[in-house]
Amino acid sequence: MLTLQTLSFEDLSLGMTEKISKTVSSSDVVGFAEISGDRNPIHLSEHFAAKTPFGTRIAHGLYTASLISAVLGTRLPGPGAVYISQTLNFRAPVKIGDTVEVIVAVAELVPAKHRARLTCTCVVDGETVLDGEAWVKVPSSKSGGRPLPRV
Repeated sequence: MLTLQTLSFEDLSLGMTEKISKTVSSSDVVGFAEISGDRNPIHLSEHFAAKTPFGTRIAHGLYTASLISAVLGTRLPGPGAVYISQTLNFRAPVKIGDTVEVIVAVAELVPAKHRARLTCTCVVDGETVLDGEAWVKVPSSKSGGRPLPRV
């Protein structure tokens, strides 16, 4: 479980980075299938997946993307941040047993709206498997740490 780090908009600076790593387990993939309803056998059946170009089960793309959400909601910027949007580019599959390193970096700050644009990259063994950008609204220290109204 990630340790919470709460940053206000004023705490952010361009280039600030946060990373987490997560090894994908079979139970993670099965649990994600249960929660999302995506029961594609490429995620759940080794027999089925063996006949695909991947040769083995792969994690859901949105499972990998959800690891980005873990960084945004717990570390950078952390509790109180509100997701506005996310772009995702799926570059390569993530297999059971892969360790995904998630890197989030502050790319742009919009002080008038307390918004931050963050680059998001997921890497397995040095290969980018997913990348994109997120926009988040970040509470200001001037609002007492409360999320600001209206996204």
